This record gives sequence, structure tokens and C-alpha cells, in this order.
Amino acid sequence: MNSALQTGPGISAPAPLLSVTDLRKTYTLRHGRVLHAVDGVSFNVLLGEVLGLVGESGCGKSTLGRSLIRLTNPSSGRIVFDGRDITTLPERALRPLRQQMQMVFQDSYASLNPRRRIGDLLAEPLKVHKKPDGQKWTAQGIAERQSELMDLVGLGRSALERYPHEFSGGQRQRINIARALALSPRLIVADEPVSALDVSVQAQIVNLFADLQDHLGLTYVFVAHDLAVVRQISTRVAVMYLGAIVEIGETDAVLHRPAHPYTLALTQAVPRPVPGAHRPTPLRGDVPSPIARPTGCRFHTRCPVAQDRCKVEEPRLRSVTTRQDVACHYPNDWVVSDTPAA
Repeated sequence: MNSALQTGPGISAPAPLLSVTDLRKTYTLRHGRVLHAVDGVSFNVLLGEVLGLVGESGCGKSTLGRSLIRLTNPSSGRIVFDGRDITTLPERALRPLRQQMQMVFQDSYASLNPRRRIGDLLAEPLKVHKKPDGQKWTAQGIAERQSELMDLVGLGRSALERYPHEFSGGQRQRINIARALALSPRLIVADEPVSALDVSVQAQIVNLFADLQDHLGLTYVFVAHDLAVVRQISTRVAVMYLGAIVEIGETDAVLHRPAHPYTLALTQAVPRPVPGAHRPTPLRGDVPSPIARPTGCRFHTRCPVAQDRCKVEEPRLRSVTTRQDVACHYPNDWVVSDTPAA
């Protein structure tokens, strides 16, 4: 299924750092109603990759991101991190793996304790976890690591003595990134890390993520709704709709030649400052409720090319090119060639 894992004859595919199979997360509401937040998601992420996760608000991106590192426990499915199944791993057994999986949250201020200095916030994970060699961090080692982290994110060491409210939103997000890096993780899930920032600051933070990946060899799952941001940083893109992935593949392929009508609508909805430019017809209707998902294809109620088959048979992800997979009975091969990039 995963186009990034396809190889030539005689070449074995590298084992993914993260493998997700049929992951589901449901919430039981009043009167026995069930909300399907994540609904049968499967994908792999290779070491050093950046998987961009995009979709409209409420599609399940953040729930999926939190589930990947067990901040939210999935209802069913399988999550394998570095060859180890962590889906139902008890907290005590999961704790040593926490230092290898970290998260950067959207709200940079709410993520930081306003009553603690930045130095204390950075020191906390070092006091809780040991070094990779099993030794405890010494006071000198913690001080050196704090200074190193400030240098990595482009803040002066004087920041260690200050409080969160003394920083701008972009600076606080740099501090959150520094805290996520404290234990030298291999995987970082970034949940809308730039959506609350000014456009000029967004670019700086995205560039910081890219620089850190090059410098430290990090692997990201980067959750965002801005296709321009995703295009800038992602190796591959997964498009979510109503709890499921409807298209996944290499970034250029998905954003330049989308095979799913929903992906096409997302790329066409990106504002372009071109006088007299053609405005695409917006999708009709609203996103259906995850409590009462439509039968068949979950997108058929808004799809401009839906047919009778789409109303009764749910499409599965399948390869349409060597670079992308799509969950659609009738991929939009007839429109993708002239689709502009986001």
C-alpha cells in the first residue's frame, strides 16, 4: 500500500520506523452514539521521512497524531514503533520509549507551565529519564544540555532564566521544540505547530523544523491544514477525510497530480494572487458527522463525480501510480494533469 516502500527487483524494503495498521479511535457519547474519530488508518513512516497529515478541521488529524505516540489510546488496530508493538503496551513498559517519541503541540503557551522558568521546563524530562547509556543526568550534564538546546532552536541561553509569558508566540514554540528535543527522540509528532503564528513567523518555525531534521536525522509526522506549509517540509503527504486517509503519496505527486477529488478540491482552494484567475467551484454540502458516516464512500455526498457504486461500496487504498495510493473508485485521472501545486 505504501508507495514509499516500493523497491526494484532484488532490493529489500527498509523496515519502517513507524507502522500503523487499521488504527481506529472511537468515543461513546450519550444515548449510545459512537463518534468515529479515526476510522481504519494504515500507513508506514520510514526513518528520516516527513509525513504531512492534512485535511479539514475535525477530520481526525490531531486524534491520530496523539494516538501514534499513545497520548491517546486507540480503540483497535496496531502501532509498531521501531519493530515493537506499542498498541497496548502498559504505561510502565511504554515509559522508556517515551524519550524516543515526542510531540510539539499547537498552543505554544498552554504547553508551558507559566509558573516555571524555561530552564526548569527543559530540565524536567532529563531528571525523569536516563541517558541512552542508562546513566542518570548529572547537574552539570543537565546545564550543558539546556544550553545546547537553546542553541539548537536559536534562542540565547539567558532565556533559561525567564518565564513563558516573557516570550512571543514564535519564541515559545521554539522552546516547545527544544523541550521535545531534550531526550534526543527519533520521532516527533508536530500537531499544527505553526497554525497559531503570524505568517512570517510560520516560515521561520518551518525552516527550523527542516534544519533540525537535516542536523539531527529526525523523523516527523507533521499535522497541518495549510498545504503550503506541508509542501515546504513534507517528503510524503497523507490526506484525511472523515477519519480515514483518502490519498497518500509523495508530496509532489499528491499536490501536483491529485488522484482523489477531495485532494483536488483542497489544492484548488489555496488562494492564488493572480488577477482574473479562475475560481474553482467549491465543494457542495458540509462534512458529514463522524457519528453518522455515509454508507459507501465517505466522500460521495460532496463528490462532483460520484456514481451509484460510490453510495454502497467503500473504496480501499490502492496504488494508482508508483508514487501515490488513493481510496477512490474513479480516480480523477482526467483532471490531474493541469492541477497547480499548492
